[in-house]
Amino acid sequence: MRTPRRFVWSLAVAALLGLTACVSTWETSSPSTAQAVGSVAPEVQQALAPTGVLRVGVYLGSPTSWVRDAKTGQSRGVALELGYALGQQLGVPVQVVEYPRVAEVIAGLKKAEVDMTFTNASPARAQEVDFTPTLIQLELGVLVPANSRIQSFADVDRAGVRLGVSQGSSSQGVLGSRLKQTTVVPVASLSVAQQMLQRGELDAFATNKGILFELAEKVPGAQVLKDRWGLENLAIAIPKGREAGMPYLREFAQTLKRQGELQRMADRAGLRGLATSESQPKE
Repeated sequence: MRTPRRFVWSLAVAALLGLTACVSTWETSSPSTAQAVGSVAPEVQQALAPTGVLRVGVYLGSPTSWVRDAKTGQSRGVALELGYALGQQLGVPVQVVEYPRVAEVIAGLKKAEVDMTFTNASPARAQEVDFTPTLIQLELGVLVPANSRIQSFADVDRAGVRLGVSQGSSSQGVLGSRLKQTTVVPVASLSVAQQMLQRGELDAFATNKGILFELAEKVPGAQVLKDRWGLENLAIAIPKGREAGMPYLREFAQTLKRQGELQRMADRAGLRGLATSESQPKE
């Protein structure tokens, strides 16, 4: 596994890196959140940030985690903003730890290298880390390059089709068993997926549509198919064994959702592919 990169960002440094919007919005639009969640007991702070620093695991290329604007260089992402918001509430510095893909972030949580992230709360992952209730639902879909003969998900399951998935992802597990004829190709990172699509080494790529729309902008002529093959239930994840902090974390998350701040984080990250309101989870 590639050694993760670590960045200790204070709120001032975060502003310089383009996180001014998310920091100022949290401070100005949600002044009562701390009171709504309640004062932070020492045992809660110890459970959620045991080193005295909140370490947030992210991977580049997904609006649910971390993306960088190609024109401005500004950083955005739901996991990134959630980490800064939680760090502010706990009164601790935030350390951003970058991994090459989401599977490595989960591995980092299991090893207690990081304290939290925001990701798909699949049943398999729930055996490895603990999750808050679902906060956002995303459609799962397929990206195809220009002039592809694949027009729907049903067209994917054919002999000779090379379908890329993020290595170690929940998509790899689900589609590897669901598709009978397709060759499922694990890919080391989203940047590698982009390169493989451009070189014609993949016929399609499958993951949540938030990532797919980001990829589509980097692969000329690529398009995200309209149908979906499932849903991702995204939630805050923390290492197991930290139950003392979970009630506080649940209330923190639901307060953000109730006040509309979670939706604003998603909007700032440019997150697309949200499930329709009819299929969104109820509080």
